[in-house]
Amino acid sequence: MDTTIPTASFALLCVFLLCEPSLQTEKHSLYYIYTALSKPVERPGIYQFTAMGLLDDREIDYYNSIDQRKIPKQDWMKEKMQEDYWEKGTQSRKSKEQWFNVNVDILMKRMRHNESDVHVLQCRVGCEIEKQGDEVRFSRGIFEFSYDGDNFLSFDDKESQWVTPVDAALPTKRKWDDVPILNQYTKGYLEKECVDWLNKFRDYGDEELKKGSPPDVHVLAKRCTRDKTKVKLTCFATGLYLKDVMLLIRKYRSPLPEEEIVSSGVRPNHDGTYQLKKSVFIQEDEDAEYDCFVFHRALKEPIITKWEVQSVYCLST
Repeated sequence: MDTTIPTASFALLCVFLLCEPSLQTEKHSLYYIYTALSKPVERPGIYQFTAMGLLDDREIDYYNSIDQRKIPKQDWMKEKMQEDYWEKGTQSRKSKEQWFNVNVDILMKRMRHNESDVHVLQCRVGCEIEKQGDEVRFSRGIFEFSYDGDNFLSFDDKESQWVTPVDAALPTKRKWDDVPILNQYTKGYLEKECVDWLNKFRDYGDEELKKGSPPDVHVLAKRCTRDKTKVKLTCFATGLYLKDVMLLIRKYRSPLPEEEIVSSGVRPNHDGTYQLKKSVFIQEDEDAEYDCFVFHRALKEPIITKWEVQSVYCLST
């Protein structure tokens, strides 16, 4: 068997090996968030009940108490999921809307709250995974309730029981814990069914991402205003459809240590995509080759953009 690796492929392989931990470990999540108000609020865009699905913090479906339809919020959800999925989902959301309306009223009475005020019952349920290569590992399950913004009741996935920091939730905790099969079902949903849906949605979403436009990558070189001998190199990537992006500032194709880098962190754009900016300070007279390396799983190959440090421009003070 021929074991010769072409030079270009070998160089790319070396880059990936240098970045092995970042490339191999991915974190993903699927959450459903339900919000119920104790009474209607006469303001545009605010509904007495809403429900939404979030895949890696990106909205994939939505329901509100006025339209009463579960609808897709991503094109690939609309294309991949059959009509009966949305019909069953709509019926499920209507049932949950009734449940939340009843229970926010129960909590108000239990907490002895005035009915003239607006109170809020929220729930977040879902799962998180870690992916290394082809291996998918369950990380944790989330099933938690809050009332008026405070933690009210949550499910301890490891112990298969409900926990609460407030006395008002103790009757509910005891009632639910007294039905072991209910807690077994909850644990099974978080660790198995939720993970299965997460992986299915990710596969569908990745197919769509590979058809999309690559992110825009810009590099800037600015002279430092305080220290005239230094230059600030900045790499800015925007239009990212995935949050788990690798952005590296490299010197002679070797990544600089993260402790030397200043990062903005991944931030949302107005169109549902993301952006990320990283910077480093170097000596102005340094004669070295720097580049910006951007990669995520939906790209066929990395985007590599070099700096032209000679074109540094001054910032006005």
